[in-house]
Amino acid sequence: MWNGKNKAVTFSFDDGVTQDIRLIEILNKYGLKGTFNLNSSLLGLQGELSFNNHVVRHDKIPACKVKEIYAGHEVAVHTLTHPNLTGLDEETIVYQVEEDRKQLSRLCGYEVVGMAYPCGGVNNDDRVAGIIRTRTGVKYSRTITSTEDFNLQSNYFRFNPSVYYAQDNFEQIVDEFLATQSSEPQLLYIWGHAYEMDGGLISWEKFEKICQKISGKADIFYGTNKEVLL
Repeated sequence: MWNGKNKAVTFSFDDGVTQDIRLIEILNKYGLKGTFNLNSSLLGLQGELSFNNHVVRHDKIPACKVKEIYAGHEVAVHTLTHPNLTGLDEETIVYQVEEDRKQLSRLCGYEVVGMAYPCGGVNNDDRVAGIIRTRTGVKYSRTITSTEDFNLQSNYFRFNPSVYYAQDNFEQIVDEFLATQSSEPQLLYIWGHAYEMDGGLISWEKFEKICQKISGKADIFYGTNKEVLL
């Protein structure tokens, strides 16, 4: 399925924060590929978040650095300003998604076609997915609902990842995937936010250890979201 292999691994990280730089260094070290979902109208803004008894930086990558920092990986839509799309009217949804896609395409020098829904909780539904499918140039969009399995899905506009990288059983899910032997295509789709490692939801050391465990397997294709889905 993927260059003659029926197993694939992809990563997806949201918000376009400066911690992505360190994360990409880890992915590159182990020959892994990721997709990074950016809010083009928030690029360059500085801020901080408090969670898990930590205060962490939430500084966005400057627009002028996007092409350089994410080279070799994929940039995708996360809307212009990170609203919950389920509460918006159709025209606002189209504007938030399509203008973000166009701005990111200009910054990257290629057509951006991927997306991840912004916000936690219930951040997508069939209405929003239908609007994105019919009225924008987006070809797939990721939810935040972990399936904890590796089967391919037919609905690319509400595509559920396998696992959130800060959940307790992340490494167990990875081990299950690595041990899987199936004649059917199997996809390990991992998602998160790089700044969460600064907040201790998962340590940088554990993340790198798991990346090393995943890497270098002859029977696995390592690609961006676009490469494994489209």
